Amino acid sequence: FTATESAAIAVIYSLIVSVFIYKGLNWKGVWKVLDKCIDTLSIVLILISTSAVFGFCLTRLHVPDMASRAILGVSTNPYVIAILIDIILLVLGCIMDMAPIILIATPILLPIATSIGITPVQFGIIMVLNCGIGLLTPPVGAVLFIGSAVGHCKMEKVVKATLPFYLCMIITLLLVTFIPGIAMFLPNLLGN
Repeated sequence: FTATESAAIAVIYSLIVSVFIYKGLNWKGVWKVLDKCIDTLSIVLILISTSAVFGFCLTRLHVPDMASRAILGVSTNPYVIAILIDIILLVLGCIMDMAPIILIATPILLPIATSIGITPVQFGIIMVLNCGIGLLTPPVGAVLFIGSAVGHCKMEKVVKATLPFYLCMIITLLLVTFIPGIAMFLPNLLGN
């Protein structure tokens, strides 16, 4: 049962309860809700599709191969390479959606990460944290668009409200990157 499936069932359940049980929503209201939903969803889907096309273009231009060679050519210090991996993923998170980043960057960065002692599980957590920060970072920041649409406020106000949390997210990312025990605590507890 994925998060998307759960959300779809929750929407259907809410619709049924609102219309038939509480009768707080009539069919005209349902159409208004659907209209607003389509507006919000279309913005997010356009962002996701353009970032997927951008990812395809990067792959066709062999940018991932060039990036891999460039990263390994910068330094042999594992800490420097780990910081570079984080920076690359943060920048990609600012301009692309999570799915294309995972599909494009994992085959490039995972071998580099394992060569400096980062386990695949730790790398997966690092990637998800970076992508999560990217979802809150303009210009693509899909979560910001959804937040501004749901809150009926301007994007600038949403960005301003999230600014204090960026420092916490970056500190968490650095801790997970450089202290494997933090990332691996739960997987080790549950057994690899």
